[in-house]
Amino acid sequence: MTHQVHAFEPPERFVAGTVGPPGDRTFFLQARGGGRLVSVALEKVQVSLLAEKLEELLSEAQRRFGVKLPETGPVSGDNDPLDTPVDEEFRVGTLGLAFDVDTETVVIEAIAVGEAEAGAEVEVDEPDDEESAEEPDDDLDRLRVRLTPEATRAFIERARRVVNAGRPPCPLCGQPLDPVGHLCPRHNGYHR
Repeated sequence: MTHQVHAFEPPERFVAGTVGPPGDRTFFLQARGGGRLVSVALEKVQVSLLAEKLEELLSEAQRRFGVKLPETGPVSGDNDPLDTPVDEEFRVGTLGLAFDVDTETVVIEAIAVGEAEAGAEVEVDEPDDEESAEEPDDDLDRLRVRLTPEATRAFIERARRVVNAGRPPCPLCGQPLDPVGHLCPRHNGYHR
């Protein structure tokens, strides 16, 4: 079976976003460029982990290769909703990250869930450089984007805002609160 590689090097826009109300949101990575629009679905924890690992990758690139990074701080970046139509190309199983020293860009690769991964845990691979990245399954669809450090920083900030925009946590147990409350285990199952 043939697979598709949706490559955006660089994209006009690459963002994390959601569709649906808090508590029932579907998370997407969306890339736009060259008249194409690709949206891939993933889990909230994958978006959160991707932002965290991208931050670590930028810090490591600065430390090892002397890459100039943009300042962190309040960013008034892209707050627009996802471009429509939001048609899911595939569900992400594996996320791969690399830093290309020659072009000083970050490479993000989202790989579709394989048959073996359908019930497995989510993972993020972090190879040291692009050449050492092993191809997990060459027959799976993938989304590949190449971002500058500035665009990566903007993606990180937006991803964190999207993740934190969900339901507030319960002050006692930390589980998300629905608008009508929830059955808190710290209250022996009484509605809170």
